[in-house]
Amino acid sequence: MLKLFTKDFWDVVARLILRNKIIILITIVLVTLIFSMKWENMRFTYTEANLLPNDHDVNITYNNFLKTFGEEGNLIVLGVKDSSLFSVEKFNAWNRLSDSFKKYNEVETVISIKDLQKLIKDTDNEKFKLQPFIKDSIKSISDLNQLQNELFNKYPFYDNFLFNAETKTLRTAIYLKKDIVNTPVRKDFIVAHLIPEIEAFQNKNNLDVRISGMPYIRTLNSQIIVDEIGWFVAAALLVTSLIFFFFFRSFRATFISLIVVCIGVMWTLGIIGALNYEITVLTALIPPLIIVIGIPNCIFLINKYQHEVKLHGNKVKSLQRVITKIGNATLMTNVTTASGFATFILTESDLLKEFGVVASLSILAIFILCLLIIPIIYTFLPFPKDRHLEHLNKRWIGGFVNWMERMVKHKRIAIYATSVILLIASMIGIYQIKISGSLIEDMPKNTEFFKDIRFFEEEFNGIMPLEIMIDTKRKKGVMKLSTLKRMNELEDLILDTPELSKPLSAVSLVKYSKQAYYNGNTKFYQLPSSQENNFILSYAKNSSSNVDLLKNFVDSTGQYARITTFMKDIGTDKMERIQEHLQNKIDKVFPKDRYNVTMTGKALVFQKGTTYLVKNLAISLSLAIFLISLFMAYMFRSARMIIVSLIPNLLPLLVTAGLMGYLGVPIKPSTILVFSIAFGISVDDTIHFLAKYRQELQAHNWKIKTSVYRALRETGVSMFYTSIVLFFGFSVFTISSFGGTVALGALVSATLLFAMLSNLLLLPSLLLSLERSIANKEVLREPSINIIPEEEEEELFE
Repeated sequence: MLKLFTKDFWDVVARLILRNKIIILITIVLVTLIFSMKWENMRFTYTEANLLPNDHDVNITYNNFLKTFGEEGNLIVLGVKDSSLFSVEKFNAWNRLSDSFKKYNEVETVISIKDLQKLIKDTDNEKFKLQPFIKDSIKSISDLNQLQNELFNKYPFYDNFLFNAETKTLRTAIYLKKDIVNTPVRKDFIVAHLIPEIEAFQNKNNLDVRISGMPYIRTLNSQIIVDEIGWFVAAALLVTSLIFFFFFRSFRATFISLIVVCIGVMWTLGIIGALNYEITVLTALIPPLIIVIGIPNCIFLINKYQHEVKLHGNKVKSLQRVITKIGNATLMTNVTTASGFATFILTESDLLKEFGVVASLSILAIFILCLLIIPIIYTFLPFPKDRHLEHLNKRWIGGFVNWMERMVKHKRIAIYATSVILLIASMIGIYQIKISGSLIEDMPKNTEFFKDIRFFEEEFNGIMPLEIMIDTKRKKGVMKLSTLKRMNELEDLILDTPELSKPLSAVSLVKYSKQAYYNGNTKFYQLPSSQENNFILSYAKNSSSNVDLLKNFVDSTGQYARITTFMKDIGTDKMERIQEHLQNKIDKVFPKDRYNVTMTGKALVFQKGTTYLVKNLAISLSLAIFLISLFMAYMFRSARMIIVSLIPNLLPLLVTAGLMGYLGVPIKPSTILVFSIAFGISVDDTIHFLAKYRQELQAHNWKIKTSVYRALRETGVSMFYTSIVLFFGFSVFTISSFGGTVALGALVSATLLFAMLSNLLLLPSLLLSLERSIANKEVLREPSINIIPEEEEEELFE
């Protein structure tokens, strides 16, 4: 099987590449142009990441809520906390600013202090009518003082809605049209109109206006993602090219590598466009990932070419050997890396599926580009000069290789003891890991919009909507007094929960109606009795449609009601406890045979999505281990060799997980990726080492110790080079302003560094300690796939 991957196959590939170089280059240019035409299909996400499958119960519940009440994430809030606002001039200016947004087509409605209206009892006509608090504008300071007294002391219905009576903070609510909330129109309105008008108001009135709400947060968050793609790509190119130049001391080799990875990035963006995927916080990471993963391929190929040139001086023969001798090794390592990413395709989350598809295809594409472009370009270039080959002596790294060899020879017990200690410490750390389902935890902490989120949390207990939908199972069931009383009981629990804001629902409106019925007396702000309810409802029915304040909280049939509250940014554990308390109250107050009550909202959906992903983490990582084990089994045909090869690659994952526990880095969508990515990349070192080890066993008549030490000395340098590139390459992500991306970069970098040491110290130690049970001539003599051709006596990096 897999005879394609024999030496004869790679000889044919080498001849095809070198004899058809012009055609291949033209083809690459054409494919690149085709992919560049697909860039216009790329679109940036305008919604939060939905981590759950479309058919998940939580998504179904949320979508049912949206069908009944429409998009709930269409609210933008403006807030001011400044005593100087309560002057006639500035107060009127604030109201004019709020009114100015009503003229835009994107805005459905604006509610500010000026728009608030008193519900007045019209005894003559037995109905309610609305009377504005402010008829036109505030004329004097006495008018303003009277308004403050009324709002802050006499109308509890409005408290914590447009003002905080205790801190004198005011806010304005801007509701966007629901059909533009998840489209580019939302961004255009916020960037071109909302922000400029607010900045002009701030400059003119010397007031600090806070802005928040999900449409605003999404817009600015998405813009930062877009901006960071360019920064990541530039930083990855800079860091990897500097390291590459440090290794090779050649501008020419560095420039060739940059050409290859830049084309790889263009292909990646083309793949995203061709598949009509969105640019999300995950897919934005792939272009720099391709640079980081592509440079080690370039190192292998160019280093081998220069080594061959130095060995026999024949350029054509050298390029042919680059393909025949390195092709299999780079193919297998890229396949294993792609497999680590491809496991995400098998999850049911669209977000992770898209990430897995693009990443795995892009990794295979960068392998093909490296294999084609590098040998072809070198056919056109002159023979390398002596200064280009000086780095092959590698005297500076001899000390590191000697240290590794001494450790494996004389300190094997210390290596095992260190490994066991790390394992125990890691297991303790793992039990301290927390899960985070916060919508805003990964958002840039140093941005104004994040500070504004904290401001509204302090003043109004958060901006993350939590919705409770009550299905009374009969038309007009919401306004039954029994239903209202049950809702009121649930709202009392919400009021007693510090992490939740004051709830808004039909209950508050009915209480307000009773207060209005008793001529605005605040002590009557409560639910009516059965007898009172009949009088109040008759007043409400006689009122004009302009007084229909229920439309946002009760559906048109009167069967469904909603209770809206806003949640602070809290951890998953606390959120789950709050949800459990609410659910217990719901189960107690609302009989299931008469009511169907569900909780939903963006914050809850995201939290459930994170929990779902954590459950799938074990599946994803297990799939990665299983797939890569299959590769190892087919390559080496030894179950014992698979176990030995997995140990040094699983230990770094456990160490990283332990570090997450000790450092307080939670499991969240971004950090979940670390393990599969790191495992897929780190196992490449194992493949190179074991392939060389098998070759040395054959060359030295199955002398285990000699073979292990030679393999260690010869592959140690290549592992060191590629690990350094990968370490600093992934470290690029730590410049991100997103906490999750920073954690991803730091954790993958640390894991790959641990993996390098593990493969260079623990793996050869295990081979030496278990030599008698592992070194089976029949198993290792004829592998299914020759990673390194048998006649190759020189190492990839000598």
